[in-house]
Order: sequence, then structure tokens, then C-alpha cells
Amino acid sequence: MIYREFRGYKLSEIGIGTYLGNPDENTDKNYYETIKKGIELGINVIDTAINYRNMRSEIVIGKVLQEVGREKAVISTKGGYVAVPYDIQEDPTGWFKRELVKTEIVSPKDITETGNILTPKYIDWAFERSLTNLKTDYIDIYFLHNPEDQLLKFDRKTFYKKIWTVFRLLEGKVHEGKLKYYGLATWNGFRVPENHQQHLDLKKIFDIAREVGGEDHHFRFIQLPYNIAMIEAYALKNQEIDGKKLSTLEAAEELGIHTYISAPLMQRRLIRPVHQAVLEKFKVQRFSHIPLQFVRSTKGVGTVLIGMSKTEHLFENVQIEEIPPLPPEEIDKMINERKF
Repeated sequence: MIYREFRGYKLSEIGIGTYLGNPDENTDKNYYETIKKGIELGINVIDTAINYRNMRSEIVIGKVLQEVGREKAVISTKGGYVAVPYDIQEDPTGWFKRELVKTEIVSPKDITETGNILTPKYIDWAFERSLTNLKTDYIDIYFLHNPEDQLLKFDRKTFYKKIWTVFRLLEGKVHEGKLKYYGLATWNGFRVPENHQQHLDLKKIFDIAREVGGEDHHFRFIQLPYNIAMIEAYALKNQEIDGKKLSTLEAAEELGIHTYISAPLMQRRLIRPVHQAVLEKFKVQRFSHIPLQFVRSTKGVGTVLIGMSKTEHLFENVQIEEIPPLPPEEIDKMINERKF
């Protein structure tokens, strides 16, 4: 297993994502077996979110951690979307109104049409609930979940003020010993042009963290999609630092931010039969390893998150670790020539 060293962590090159699957016991069982086996094979990065499978993904991870030991895994989770537990005995809307609206943890005016909430009160509630679900007393990385959705409802000045208040909350969690680092997990924010409504300015957000937490602030991670079909993270110069136009991967590297890459296989939609010459070009033997080889060999990529709820997919994916990555210059050439 290849590991990336970052701020005292040795992060496995590939990590396990827990988004997919039904909120049922059979999927729980599959995730339990996959995560436990993945840790045995050397994977230590496990990514989840409070709203994944109605909190069941977090709960399964908690069960694994109790068996293998908390120190065996680097856990990231996310907060920002409406989250309802799977085991309530009432209508989810009724539960949400009673537990979160009537208690003034959430105000309806704070909810976007996509169900995104970015306020200190809600993130505090979600964070503490995640600790309970995961059966742990600390979280390694806490991501704000698709915060760019806020820009569909609020202007940029309001948005950045929201980021400031939530970053202050998260710096407080660090000082309490409940959190190591925090970041943003995005879908559109870092891969759209600067004039797009949902564009996120990484340097601006980094500066907010520095204003809130000082030079030793803990905003050190971002998550974004990148794959053969979605190359914006590498190819689109949509960030600016000191007058220099950079891609998001370049900007993150410049600022000392570790990148988690999501959707490397696009839920296996990028796996398809190709000519033998393509396999040879990527120096792999399996079709499924082509998109993984592309992503892991890209300069600036930190950890590649792969959604895995079945052990057969785990065994297939982890075999990529036996193959050396390509030189980053080859990926650069492929992207510039659009020859994948």
C-alpha cells in the first residue's frame, strides 16, 4: 500500500467511500465486511457523511472501529445536509420539525432547496451526532458538505460570513480535542469557471480560516471529483493566488491542502472494455484499473476515494497498489492531447 505523509498522518493512497447502497441490514453487513477487510489490507482512509444511508454508514464504521481499534483508521465525515436517522418510528418530516426546527437548531430560512444547511447550530448538532454514530471521541477530518449549494440561495458576502462562523465552530472543536482537521467536500465548487454561481475561491476560504484560526489553522483538506471524464480539477485554471492562475489541484498544493478525490470510477460507469494497447499505455491488465491509474498518477492528487460496499470490489481495486503509478508527465500529456 502506498501512503502519503501529511501533517503527521500516513494516509493510504486509496480510501473507502460509503455513499452508495440502500439503508438496510444487508448493505450494512457488506460495508462492515469490506471496511474491516480493507483495514486489514492496509487502507486506513474511510470517508462517510451523516446523511449517507440515513446515518447507517457512520454507524457501521463505528462498529468496525470498536473491533479493530480507533487508531487503525483516519475517519472523515461530513455535515451540511438534512440528516434523519434510519430507526425513527415516525414520518421523517415530523421528526425533523420536532427535533431540529422546534428546538431552534435549524430555521427554515437557512435551508436551501437542495436541503443544505450551513449554520454553527446545525453543524454543531451534526458533528456531535456523528461522534455518537461513529462511537469515537474525535474525528480526523470534518468536511462541510457541498457548501457551494448555499450560493444558490445566498449572496457571496453572506456565504463567506457563514463560512467564517462555521470555521470558528470547527476551530473550537479542535481545541476541545474532538477534531484534528476540517475542510470542504464539494461537487461543483472547485471544478466550475470563476464566473459560475457556485464557484468557490480556495484562497479566499483559506484566508478566512487563517483569520479565524491564525497561521496554525486547521483548514487543511478539500474533496472534489476528478476522473477521466471530469478533468477540471487539473485542467481548469479557475483559482488565483498572488496574481497567478492555477487549477484547484495546483492551488491546493500551493496552500498546503491535502486533496481527497471522489468519483474516480463514476460509480463504475467509467469501466469499459478497451483495446489491449490502452491497457499497455496505462501499464495495467484490468479495465477497472485504467481510471484508477489515471487519477492516482495525476500530480496533486492526495487520496483516491472509491465507493466500495462489496469485498469483491475491494479486492479488485486494491490490486492497483501492486502496480507503479505512471509518471505525472504522462498524465499531463494525455490531458493536453485529450488522448486517454
